[in-house]
Amino acid sequence: GGQIAEPLRRWRGLRGAALRRAVEEALDQVRLPEPERIIRAYPHEISGGQRQRVALAMALACEPALLIADEPTTALDVTVQSEVLALLDGLVAQRDMALLFVSHDLAVVSAVTDHVLVLKDGSAVESGSVDDIVRRPRHPYTRDLVDSARHLESALERIVR
Repeated sequence: GGQIAEPLRRWRGLRGAALRRAVEEALDQVRLPEPERIIRAYPHEISGGQRQRVALAMALACEPALLIADEPTTALDVTVQSEVLALLDGLVAQRDMALLFVSHDLAVVSAVTDHVLVLKDGSAVESGSVDDIVRRPRHPYTRDLVDSARHLESALERIVR
């Protein structure tokens, strides 16, 4: 609760009951049930998906025009990952804000973004639509990324069968 309250206190100047209501509203916006429990909890007392949602509530507290999501689905199981991605998509549309989504997971990137910028050692090596990057990668590094993703997907399919 204190971590969500801090940006609200600083940015909006809220105090007391108004601050508490704003924290509860922030948790509600990211669809966290039992806000009273979450407000009192330490990070190790909540799940990874709940921690991601709390971090998202903190980031959204100041009503940014641009949300930078750096690996927001790392270490989450597929179901929770899907929920977080749907939540991000809804919040971005609802708030009419831009999203900079940083990830190494091409499957997730292709589900979330319209445009991709591939970085290697901190430098841009290729950019384009998701379709162009996945179907027709031009740079050798991008081709390696796409091939690795396809290889992993193929291996996972064999395991599931």
